[in-house]
Amino acid sequence: MEIFDSLYDEKKIKFIGVRDERTGTHMADGYARASGSAGVILAGQNGPGVTNLVTGLAQASAAFSPVIALAGSLSSEHQYRDAFQEVDQFSLLKPVTKKTYLVPSTARIPELVRDSFRTAMSPKRGPVAVNIPRDILSQSVDKSEFFSPKGRELDVLSGPSAKAIDAVVSLIRKAKAPLILAGGGVKNGRYGEAVEKLSSILNAPLATSPGHGDAVSARFDNYAGQVGPRGNVVATELMQTADLILAIGTRIGFNATFFSYDNINRQAKIIQVELDPLSIGRFFPVEMGILADAGVFTDSLVDALTDYKPPVTVTKWLKQFKLKRKTLLQERDAVQITKGPIQPDALFKALRGVCPTDSAFTLDAGTLCLQATDKLNFDVTPSLFSPLDFGLVGFSYACGLGVKIAMPERPVISLMGDGGFGMTSSELGTAAQYNIGTICVVMNNGCWGAEKAYQRDFFNQRYLGADVPNPRYDKLAELWGVRGYRVDTISQFEQAMANALSENKPAVIDVMVDPDALYSFRRDSFKNRTKG
Repeated sequence: MEIFDSLYDEKKIKFIGVRDERTGTHMADGYARASGSAGVILAGQNGPGVTNLVTGLAQASAAFSPVIALAGSLSSEHQYRDAFQEVDQFSLLKPVTKKTYLVPSTARIPELVRDSFRTAMSPKRGPVAVNIPRDILSQSVDKSEFFSPKGRELDVLSGPSAKAIDAVVSLIRKAKAPLILAGGGVKNGRYGEAVEKLSSILNAPLATSPGHGDAVSARFDNYAGQVGPRGNVVATELMQTADLILAIGTRIGFNATFFSYDNINRQAKIIQVELDPLSIGRFFPVEMGILADAGVFTDSLVDALTDYKPPVTVTKWLKQFKLKRKTLLQERDAVQITKGPIQPDALFKALRGVCPTDSAFTLDAGTLCLQATDKLNFDVTPSLFSPLDFGLVGFSYACGLGVKIAMPERPVISLMGDGGFGMTSSELGTAAQYNIGTICVVMNNGCWGAEKAYQRDFFNQRYLGADVPNPRYDKLAELWGVRGYRVDTISQFEQAMANALSENKPAVIDVMVDPDALYSFRRDSFKNRTKG
């Protein structure tokens, strides 16, 4: 209450009330990723208000997103007495944050709040929790001490040594099939143009790690899309056959490889550039590990390649890739619109056609959203916001609200399954109250798609808990004061999306998707299962 009362007269801070602390944290996460600044969430109360933060902070941690959670805590004299709403908040939040604080005195608030912003924003970024006991909030602090930007951000990021750059150039000159793999370090630093320039100099295809397909522009000539089991076959084949992989700002982690040499060439020489020393060579041995900022490294390498001329073998490698990429895109756009329930690929084609080039997309977990990951066009950085390695259902819509607040001039489209939207639909109230013009596309197939696909493919169609009866989501949206559409055909969808885009107001499009269009993404998880 003390923080809320202080915000009442504050003109520089816009308060947005949310319906749930978890979804509010997703909003702060989306705002942080879109703006490049920290997102802040106020947990409304200690105890249950704080426990609701855990999922959102775990999601932000997996995404290295700078979210700051200001959480109330018990009065100091009531701690360890089983008081009302008491829980060990410090221990609860510590595993899902970069750092967790318990403020010991009112006088320390300015220092620890400054430190929380610095910690959240410094490489590698991540969420921070600040627990403030009630009695400490009720006292005063000198306003002149409270906030100074000095020392909150790092102006100089580390770069590679001249010796390291010389060694990289030597490896490049020997390569016949080089690949650039750009990750979150490229995307979050907004280094896409620099990496595109490097790709052009090297004649190397440029792929991205999953969830970071917007690290560079999809319209770049050498763009391959996202790698791995959740990427596309052409980009993944590049990872499987390249003899040199220049991995810039990426951990080469689970979503890119499933930790398997099925998805990356065992014989490839890997040059890995990361700001986190523990990420270098963690999952796959590297020829060279370089502890450096992705952008500083890329600029240094470009400067060192002024006289580089790609050999014929490399030019041929790039040409072969481009032919395969062209075929892949042609096959995608050749999808036929059929009678009956809407097919996911037809929906994605319609999205590619009707959405402006500067559109931003937020995705949920679940098979329909996973199918969309590499089938949309991400022309501007940032344009793709997903749960990444946390695989969270119920993330996309709330995240999209935060993205729209950070980028009000751009269209924001949130893709969700019907089950995930049911978990977070109360935030329609937030969208209506604050007129946040996110468009939510609910891909409604009446089931938990991943679970039903696995029960179909590996458990002899013994379905349990897989079907999800839903209300009319277009009608639910209207009850909240949000524009609602229900569509059964692609032409209806295209018209609804065009209308929603033109209005730039909160909208929900409830899309009836074929319930049989299910796909088992993690087939490897069940490969040793003996069917009974």
